[in-house]
Amino acid sequence: MSKIITEITPLSEKDCFYLIDRRKTEFDYPIHRHDELELNFVANCAGARRVVGDSMEVLGSYDLVLVGGGLEHAWEQYNCPRQEMREITVQFSPSLFSEELMQKNQMGTLRDLLSRAAKGIAFDMAVILRVYGMLDELTRSQPGFLRWLKLLEILYHLSTAPECHTLASSSFANAELSHNSRRIRKVEEAINRDYAGQIYLKDLAELAGMTPTAFSRFFKTRTGTTLSEYITNIRIGHAARKLVDTTMTIAEICYECGFNNISNFNRLFKKKKGCSPKTFRENYLKTKLII
Repeated sequence: MSKIITEITPLSEKDCFYLIDRRKTEFDYPIHRHDELELNFVANCAGARRVVGDSMEVLGSYDLVLVGGGLEHAWEQYNCPRQEMREITVQFSPSLFSEELMQKNQMGTLRDLLSRAAKGIAFDMAVILRVYGMLDELTRSQPGFLRWLKLLEILYHLSTAPECHTLASSSFANAELSHNSRRIRKVEEAINRDYAGQIYLKDLAELAGMTPTAFSRFFKTRTGTTLSEYITNIRIGHAARKLVDTTMTIAEICYECGFNNISNFNRLFKKKKGCSPKTFRENYLKTKLII
């Protein structure tokens, strides 16, 4: 399988961020990754498809996402007619925000935003309407300190917006676990480590120091999902990664990711990703070879 492009961005070591505002009639760049975070806005893109990690979503008229460093992403034409689209892209290095700075109380929401960006964040239309004017002003402002402040203002507004959703699964994106419950983190680490084998409720409950019944309720309350659904999501994410990165057969991937039969794997994968494992791999390969 062809490798995903690692892009060398135009960002200079002496600049805080790189900004480009362009008009285009088509998406023609293959799926790629780079070390920098990327904030990307697209207008007039209804029918296009966005790929971020193992997330594939068909877009409405507007799209705004924040993609963490190292996470694969691309926009493809799909069912979008060739027409003038506006795309504003901002790329910046995570090193701009030192660990010492991010531990300050005032940086709490921004710290959370950048952490969640490891899996990609898509913002709803309500958020886009609130920040579009600021994005437009960012492109028209003179390069310099005030432009940097404007970007920080945009990131702050995004960090306080509840109208958004994460894109890639944590296991696909290899995102760090950041749950504030020590017991939940311990259990998540065990699941991520042992996802390919048998995972028993009693063992996880014992790890958390609780009875199985109490732990099941505790896990659902703290994570918003059942334990079995969480384990399935982790396994599907690892399966999606293997579909993208390896030439293993679907049957091999099925059993290596902890599923006990192919029909069940296909059914759960389609339920989570909207397509079969075979179609997912084909779509990803097409996006790699878009040019």
